Amino acid sequence: MTDPLRPSAEEALAEWARRVRADREQVDRFREEPERADFYAPVAAAFKADPRRQDDQVVNALRDLVVPGETWLDIGAGGGRFALPIALLAKEVIAVDASEAMLGILHEAMAEYGVPNVRPIRSRWPMENAPKADVALIANVGNDIEQIGPFLDAMEASARRLCVMINLARPPASYAWPLWPAIHGVEREPLPAVPEFLSLLLARQKLFEVRLFPRRPMSFENPEDALPFFRQQLWIREGGEKDRRLRQVLSEVVERGEDGRYVMPWSNSIPVALVTWKPR
Repeated sequence: MTDPLRPSAEEALAEWARRVRADREQVDRFREEPERADFYAPVAAAFKADPRRQDDQVVNALRDLVVPGETWLDIGAGGGRFALPIALLAKEVIAVDASEAMLGILHEAMAEYGVPNVRPIRSRWPMENAPKADVALIANVGNDIEQIGPFLDAMEASARRLCVMINLARPPASYAWPLWPAIHGVEREPLPAVPEFLSLLLARQKLFEVRLFPRRPMSFENPEDALPFFRQQLWIREGGEKDRRLRQVLSEVVERGEDGRYVMPWSNSIPVALVTWKPR
């Protein structure tokens, strides 16, 4: 690398791919159960949210970006956490996601909240005959995509006016990183996140605007509620030796917050970034 602070596009893409591979190879070494066909099936229901909520600063900022009459493309739309609020203001939202479980939640939310102008498409990205839109959005996706260059190329090719990225400054999985030494005996290989994404955009000659929003630390109604999340992030089997170790570790470190909910001692707030840039 000629200059660590100013990598070329090729260097930035190579480093991104290296980190994603390192993460995947580590997971393959430690996973206790075979990979699910639909990774999000057990947790998809948690991604439903009221599209008319007013207490979400990120959604409020998204609303300010919507021009009436425009079409948005939400890549990795999941259960519609952002697609539905946008659809209340836009002409249409095209919601692309590869998870059948997530799209099932999206259909439920569309019916429950009366938002008909969302067009779900089950597909991975990039996709053949990709739809065009005025704005292309990726929210909480991309960290684990090894070939991020073609992914962004396709996103920018589909957007006429604007590209938008929303993500935590560190991956959601980072809440479980401190547990890896105790459970697996190794430090976690970190996926790229917002800092690396911004470096990549600059290396691709893209100027951007970025806003940061506070986010409450992850918390749980009771310690048992934390187990499914940490099992998933540690890739361990319920009832196994490492699961028993996880229960023991959590019982020793979990703390009760002022609001009565349970948190990990390392659960500092991770800000949410909203990044915008022009596709061309």
